[in-house]
Amino acid sequence: MLSGILNLDKPRGMTSHDTVAVVRRILGVRTVGHTGTLDPEASGVLVLCLGESTRFARFFETLEKTYWTVLQLGICTDTQDATGTVTCQREVPPFTRTQLHNVLDSFQGLVQQVPPMYSAVKYCGQRLYRLARQGKTVTRQARDIFVRRLELLDQRGTQITLSVTCSKGTYIRTLGEDIGLALGCGAHVLHLQRCRVGHFSLQGACSLQVLHQQVCAGTLCTCSYLSQKPYLFCRH
Repeated sequence: MLSGILNLDKPRGMTSHDTVAVVRRILGVRTVGHTGTLDPEASGVLVLCLGESTRFARFFETLEKTYWTVLQLGICTDTQDATGTVTCQREVPPFTRTQLHNVLDSFQGLVQQVPPMYSAVKYCGQRLYRLARQGKTVTRQARDIFVRRLELLDQRGTQITLSVTCSKGTYIRTLGEDIGLALGCGAHVLHLQRCRVGHFSLQGACSLQVLHQQVCAGTLCTCSYLSQKPYLFCRH
């Protein structure tokens, strides 16, 4: 039976659930589980546990994560990303890098964050995103998250590019909107990519296309232990 850890580069436009289903078909493995959802419109590292290794999933769920994101200042949406309906639009003043750094610094460390309506968090047994699609909004309790690093990478017009290293349970969409509101103009996430989960990096991740090609060619990497190699499996 094939089991182990797969460091997958999830493509944009697929849910984590759909990605798991595709991996099941490619590998012919019934038991596959992800260790933390990634937004459908986001790409990047999705760590999957295969076969008997699913029992170790809880150890990967708590790993620190790093994201690269582009924020569009001046526009808020109901989903907090580019797929949503615009809820407010404001003029964006010409921020200096010092002004941006000062606001970003206020979001580092221990931060309280309210989960977005468009999320998989449950409320009275229902996923919040299902309620949101019905036009419903419910009160959500703020949660503690930890942002270890929040770095300004680029500033072009009304868009800023950030690198975020944070704890489990952090919603980058919500963080982006909150940063925009702190700047006084609002914001939404235009692009989002997860670059790292623990020691699993995007540079070492495997795409679905490469995974399929290696299975067809019989060149899939196998071994009897787990290490920091890009993606590998063990057979029992």
